[in-house]
Amino acid sequence: MPTYPPFIRCAPLAKLHLARGLSLLAGTGGLLLATTLPAAADIVVRFIESAPKDRFVIEQAGGCESGPLDVVIDLAPAGLIFDTTATGAGVEVFQPFEVAEGGDALEEAVAPTDGDQAVTLRLASLDDGSRFAFTVDVDDTNEASALGQIRVARAEIAGAVLSVNGSEAAFETDATARVALSCS
Repeated sequence: MPTYPPFIRCAPLAKLHLARGLSLLAGTGGLLLATTLPAAADIVVRFIESAPKDRFVIEQAGGCESGPLDVVIDLAPAGLIFDTTATGAGVEVFQPFEVAEGGDALEEAVAPTDGDQAVTLRLASLDDGSRFAFTVDVDDTNEASALGQIRVARAEIAGAVLSVNGSEAAFETDATARVALSCS
């Protein structure tokens, strides 16, 4: 059996993630290899039920700037609607669409009208950790829903769809949806 210098011996490698997009392979023989991975930005949307205004928070969680972002939140698969006026499809309490945070990132909004099931936003960009938020009233179309039609339990938004630049993810029972985008 041949003998090899210590730095050539095969040894288990451990992969260490130093930062988003950079990994380090470390072996017990003292050999270190650095590799780069494509940088990615996760766009995370959280739905927060609150009376009288519900809130959607769009956050960028990643190591690079992302944008522009075309964002669509479609409530139809979850059987939910936007309640923006006193008359119409909603139940009792209503709240129009209002930007609550990060308004400088908003380039365009197709704000929902009463009974609509989708909102479309164009955001210029979001830096790592930055947020855009808006408030609006969301009602349930199911008369036997957990909190009645006026309020929406976190799990009731499950199945609603988040689309960011054409990539889609469904909202989970924890009222969040996450789309992974690569950075350019």
